[in-house]
Amino acid sequence: MSKQGHLKQRHLKLGAMVHGVGHGWGEWRHPDALADASVNFGFYKQQTRLAEAAKFDFVFIADSLHIHEKSSPHYLNRFEPLTVLSALAATTEHIGLVATVTVSYTEPFQVARQFASLDHISGGRAGWNIVTSWLSGTADNFGKSEHPPHAVRYRIAKEHVSVVRGLWDSWEDDAFTRNKQSGEFFAPDKLHALNHQGEFFKVKGPLNIARSRQGQPVLFQAGTSEDGRNFAAEYSDAIFVHVESLQDGIAYSADLKKRASGFGRDPQTLSILPGIRPIVGRDQAEVEARFQQAVELVSIEDAIVALGRPFNDHDFTQYPLDEPFPELGDLGANSQKGGSDRIKRLAREQQLSLREVALWFSRPNRDFVGTPEQVADALQTWFEQGAADGFIINSLLPDGLQYFTELVVPILQQRGLLRTEYSGATLREHFGLAKPANRYSAATRPEDAVA
Repeated sequence: MSKQGHLKQRHLKLGAMVHGVGHGWGEWRHPDALADASVNFGFYKQQTRLAEAAKFDFVFIADSLHIHEKSSPHYLNRFEPLTVLSALAATTEHIGLVATVTVSYTEPFQVARQFASLDHISGGRAGWNIVTSWLSGTADNFGKSEHPPHAVRYRIAKEHVSVVRGLWDSWEDDAFTRNKQSGEFFAPDKLHALNHQGEFFKVKGPLNIARSRQGQPVLFQAGTSEDGRNFAAEYSDAIFVHVESLQDGIAYSADLKKRASGFGRDPQTLSILPGIRPIVGRDQAEVEARFQQAVELVSIEDAIVALGRPFNDHDFTQYPLDEPFPELGDLGANSQKGGSDRIKRLAREQQLSLREVALWFSRPNRDFVGTPEQVADALQTWFEQGAADGFIINSLLPDGLQYFTELVVPILQQRGLLRTEYSGATLREHFGLAKPANRYSAATRPEDAVA
């Protein structure tokens, strides 16, 4: 049944995850898939143009810094996110450009400069997905003797992000006078050194690039552990999350917004964005055919390898497939703690075998599988009942984003749930966020605010 009605000045926020040959191990084998998509700029450009034509808020490119011989095909051979997003900035006009960059293996000055550059190149459309890196093998690629423990990584994250935001404010917005007659290029009293000395970083500053049109890039994070939720609630503008059901989504959203209030923030400025893998068909027969295509792309052998990733690439082949999911103790606590805890809890509560858990983890579920009307109904239900402020669309099939944008988006627009045209120029404007005042200025000027 179609759902009608408009929500007052509140729209779904949509991001497209551009993930090359796919998140899993089998998508590249689809007959219509580009086997080199992860290093094919034409593919990234085509997917981004689809998303921009559908008036999505942003495209998102994930990243990690460690591979091994059993890593998924996309992880083995792919672009560095900021590089490809800088290229995409030149081929787009409105859509936001969001990249994953770790705080555990980068320097704040470098990150601040790179994102500020992308923000200028794109005219204020940059976003930073902040991660702490959970794969311990990453340390081996950066000359580190050990991978920082989970709690330490979040202490690093807090300090790192605070330094980056401080560096972004190095120049007040009117600092560059560029007066050719007087010879004054900038006003000296509007340049500020950070002079930070903390537990993990010592950064003098100032940053050698000005603030962008949107002031500072939009901050994204995916927090499911206790530390992760607190960090996201304190610092993030938008939060990526994977939840199992509508009720889980409602509970997660309420929890994060309550935590945001506790940090003195307006919870309405925080966007909760579940990641989903929709499969759309024009009728029920096509829905089932496309769903079966996606299922057949995941073998049990690949699923077992994939399951190890949240557990720091633990080898699950050592356990019997059809016996109860193994007792793992605190395995995963120092890698992807929230994700690994969720898997262990689900296996325990539903008394699942290892095979069942592996296939559940890797194969699509039915929550957002259906005809265009059915998928639109599900999205609207989650939105209106407070489980989501928007969604990250991850395509399992090569034409998944095209099906979604051509078949589902028009229905959402007709219902008043999605914009039909971009009304702003920056990613902050897409999200309805005000341009942050420079910490060294007296106040944000009225014209800087977003209505």
